[in-house]
Amino acid sequence: MTRRARPPCRESWDREYRSRGRRFGGAPPDLPALHTGAVVLETGCGDGKTLSAMVAREWEILAIDFSREAIRLCRKNPALRTVSSLIADAGMLPLAGCSCDAVFLSHVIGHAPEAERAVIATESARVLKPGGRLFFRDFSTKDFRAGAGTLTEPGTRARGDGIITHYLTEEEVRDLFTDLILVFIREDSWVLRVKREELRRAEIVAEFLKE
Repeated sequence: MTRRARPPCRESWDREYRSRGRRFGGAPPDLPALHTGAVVLETGCGDGKTLSAMVAREWEILAIDFSREAIRLCRKNPALRTVSSLIADAGMLPLAGCSCDAVFLSHVIGHAPEAERAVIATESARVLKPGGRLFFRDFSTKDFRAGAGTLTEPGTRARGDGIITHYLTEEEVRDLFTDLILVFIREDSWVLRVKREELRRAEIVAEFLKE
C-alpha cells in the first residue's frame, strides 16, 4: 500500500495551535436540522468551535483533523467529552462507505493544495449514506485576503506562518462535487472592521445531497 505524502502545512497548523491555543473566536455558523441519532462527521474540526454547537444536538459526532494539536485541544475541552475525535487525513477518511448522515466540510478544502482538493471531495462523498447531506463552507475569491501572501498555485496564497489558503469560486465548488446533487450554493459576505478600516470577508456556502 502506497503511503501518501504528509500534507505540507500540517506542521504549520500544529505550530499555530501549540502557540496560540484556541485559535478561532466568534459564534459558530447556524447548524441544519438533522434527525436524532444522525451520524455526523466534522472534517477539519480545528479547536472545536463548531463542535461546541453540535454537542447540544442529539447527534452521534465524529471529529477529525490532521493536526495533532487541534485534536488535543478538542479532547481537553470538557464540553466536548461526548465527541469522538481522531487524528486523520481528510483525503483518507477512516470510515466505511455510506456510513454518515452528514459531513461538515468547513474551511478544509481551501487549505489543501490543488492535488488534494478533489481527493477530499471524493472521500467526503464516499462516506455519505444515500440521502446524506454535505455542508460546505470556504473562503471566496472576493475575500479581502485573496490577493495577500505568496502565490503558490493559481488562486492559492501562503501566509508568513506557512498556512496556505485557496480562494474559491462557485464554479470550482460545483466542479468538486459532481458526484452529489447541488441543493444550493451562495456567497455570504460581511464587513470586518480593523483599526477603522472596513475589510470584506466572503465565503462560498453550499449544500449537497447524495442520491
